[in-house]
Amino acid sequence: MRVFLLLLLLFPVLELFVFVKVSAAIGFFPALLLIIGGSALGLLVMRVAGIATALRARESLQRGELPAEDMFQGLLLAVAGVLLLIPGFISDVLGLICLMPFTRHFAARKLRQRAEAQAMRQRAFQDDPFAARPPEGGHRPNVIEGEYQRRDQ
Repeated sequence: MRVFLLLLLLFPVLELFVFVKVSAAIGFFPALLLIIGGSALGLLVMRVAGIATALRARESLQRGELPAEDMFQGLLLAVAGVLLLIPGFISDVLGLICLMPFTRHFAARKLRQRAEAQAMRQRAFQDDPFAARPPEGGHRPNVIEGEYQRRDQ
């Protein structure tokens, strides 16, 4: 948690530092135009990614498949769009990395492996033959089964 807080505080400082260095190299207004262009690209990516993901998910459902892969691809495209939308060069580079297809496929494969491993761990503990069960003569709740009729007088 402290690492996340440190990163949250350090990220804007790094973005500002990189912006100052880039603006010193190419000029203030070209650097500002690059940031505005990156934000516009992020907005476009988010709009296109949402529509494309919805269409691919619908096609997968019509074929009778679960659209997990398509949904994850759409999620990564949305993350890329948000990163491009945030003003700054570091977030733009991270967003462009998320836009690359091989990066999305690699991340999807890793996420699927982690999900399968988690499912195997949960299944291993669910079918445990040595799980603690109440003894036969142990404490059982008092339950009386029967039927009743309400008689109002």
